[in-house]
Amino acid sequence: MATKGSGLTIVVLRCRNAEAFSQAYSDAKGAVELFCPHTTAIEVGTEVVVELVCKDLPNRVMVKGKATKWRSALPRLRVRAGVTVAVDTSEKPKVDFILETFSGTRPKAPRRKHARLPVGLPVMVRLEDQARSRSATLQEISVSGGLIEGITQPEIGSQLVVRLNPPGSEQPMELACRVLYHAGKDGTGIKFLVREGGGSRRLRELVCRFKKP
Repeated sequence: MATKGSGLTIVVLRCRNAEAFSQAYSDAKGAVELFCPHTTAIEVGTEVVVELVCKDLPNRVMVKGKATKWRSALPRLRVRAGVTVAVDTSEKPKVDFILETFSGTRPKAPRRKHARLPVGLPVMVRLEDQARSRSATLQEISVSGGLIEGITQPEIGSQLVVRLNPPGSEQPMELACRVLYHAGKDGTGIKFLVREGGGSRRLRELVCRFKKP
C-alpha cells in the first residue's frame, strides 16, 4: 500500500521477523537499500517514506529515501513487483536502531502509541514566554509529538510554541509543546500540549495532511 502526500509516497514494508527483513535489506558499498513489494509502479527518483512494520520491533519505524529501481512482477517465476528505496543517510540512527533491535544488542525500547512520520518541514520555534522565534526543521511528527532539529537545545521541561504551515494551507498553525529529551547535537524531542477540546482533532487532521494525496 502507498499513500502520496506532500511530495512523498508512503510504502508499507511488512516483515514477519528479522529474517524476513534481512531479505529486503542491503548495504552494498555503504548505501542502505530496502526492497518493498508493491503493486503500483513508482517512478525512479520519487521521494519515498518506508513504513516498516514488524512484530519484533516495539513500534513502526518510518525512514525516508528515494526510489532507485522498479521491478515488474513475473508471475510464472513467482517474482513479486516492488520498488528499491535508497535510504537517506540522515536516517542512519533509525537503521542502527532496527538492526540492533533485531540482533538483540539494543535493550528493548518502550512502545510508542503513535508512529512518527519523517517530514523535514521548516518551522519557527520560540520559548513560550519569549517573543523571538528561531527557524528550525520539524524532522518527525506524530499525533502526540515530534522531533525538531536546527536550534540550540532548550532545557528539558521547557515549553515551546512551534509555528508551521500545514500542507495545502495558506494559514499558519501554532502548536504548544514541552521538551521531553535531547537527541544528538541539535535534536529536541517534543510532546504536544492539548489545551482545548478540539486540540486532539486538530493534531490528527494535521498529521493526516502529510499523508493525503
